[in-house]
Amino acid sequence: MRRISLLIILLAMVVSTSAKDFTVVIDAGHGGKDPGAISANKKIREKDITLKVALMVGEAIAKNHPEVKVLYTRKTDVFVGLNDRARIANRAEADLFISIHTNAAKNRSAKGAETYILGIEEERTERNLDIAKRENGVIFLEDNHEKQYANFNPNSPESYIIFEYMQSEFVKESIHMAQYVQENLTSEANRHDRGVRQAGFLVLHATSMPSVLVELGYISNNEEASYLASSNGQKRLSQCIIKAFDNYYTDLKKQSTGPTQDKRTTQTTTKTKNEDTAKPSSQTADEKHPVFKVQFLSSSTKLKQGDKAFKGLSPVEHYYDKGLYKYTYGATTDYNEIVRLKKKVNEKFKDAFIVAFIRNERIDTKEAIALYKKQNP
Repeated sequence: MRRISLLIILLAMVVSTSAKDFTVVIDAGHGGKDPGAISANKKIREKDITLKVALMVGEAIAKNHPEVKVLYTRKTDVFVGLNDRARIANRAEADLFISIHTNAAKNRSAKGAETYILGIEEERTERNLDIAKRENGVIFLEDNHEKQYANFNPNSPESYIIFEYMQSEFVKESIHMAQYVQENLTSEANRHDRGVRQAGFLVLHATSMPSVLVELGYISNNEEASYLASSNGQKRLSQCIIKAFDNYYTDLKKQSTGPTQDKRTTQTTTKTKNEDTAKPSSQTADEKHPVFKVQFLSSSTKLKQGDKAFKGLSPVEHYYDKGLYKYTYGATTDYNEIVRLKKKVNEKFKDAFIVAFIRNERIDTKEAIALYKKQNP
C-alpha cells in the first residue's frame, strides 16, 4: 500500500509539473519612488491603479486556469527597473507578458484606452512618441541607467530609431492578444477606442515573448481618473484583460491540439486575396513602376467606406499588415502628384505619410522614390 501511495504521489507530481506548460507575467507599471502619472488633483497615482488591477488579473487567471503559472514583476509598492521587469519574464521563460499602465496628456479632455505592441508606426505620431517618452522616462530613476540602457535617452526622438529596425518574432501573437484586450476594453468597459498601436517601449523591447502594454485610460482626465481609481472601474478593467487572456489562451490550446486553426488567429495572421490585401489602384503600374499612395489611418478593425473616421476622404483603400488595417487615399505613379496630395491630406491627418506599392505589394518608400527618380530623370 505504501508503494502504491508513493507511486500515486509521484504520478501526481509529474502530472502537475507537466501541466505547468504556460507562464504569464503580469507587470504593474511604475511603483515605489516612481508614482507614474498623477491626476490633476494630485490624489490619484498610476502606480496604485496598476498594482490593484494587476493583482486582480493574476488572481483570476490562476483561478480560471490552475495549470497556468502566474508571475508578477511586483506585488507591492516597490520600484522595479524596466530591464529588471523584462528579466523576470525572460528568466521564467514566460509565454506572455502583460504590462498595465494608465495614460496622461497635457490635453485634459483626452480619454480612452489603447493597447500597444513593440514597434514604431511609420507615421511615428507625436502622441505615440510622447507616450513612449513618459513610460520610458522611469529609467532616469535607475542607478547607472546610461550604461544599462546604452545611453538611450527617452526624450530624444533620435533614440527611437533603434526600434525601426526591430521585428519581433512574436509580433503576430502580440497583436492577437492586443486585439482581444482592446476589444474588451471598448465593448465591456465602454472605454473610448484609441486602437491597437505600436510604440518604442523599453520594457517590451527587452522581453523575449509575446508582449502587450495596456493603457487603461487617461488619469489626466478628471472623469476617467475617478473611474480608474474606483473599485468598480478597476474590477471591470481587470475583467477585460482576464477575458482577453482567456480567449488568447483558448486559441493557443486549439492550435496545439489539432490541425484546425482558430478562425480569429487565421484572420490576424493570414492575408486573403479578396479582403486583406491592398485593392488594385485606380492607376495600375507594371512590374517596374511603383504606385504611390497616402496612408493616413490604421485600425485594428475593418472600417466601411464613408466611415466618419476617414473625415470625408473618399474613396479610400486598405491593406492588411501585422494585424492592422491600414488605410490609404489616392494612387498615382507620379511622385510629385502624391506629394501635393499628401499636403491636402495633412490638413485632416497631420501624421499622414506616403507609401509605395508594386503589383499591390508594399515596398520601401525610399527605394520607390529612388526608382521613380531613376525612371524620370
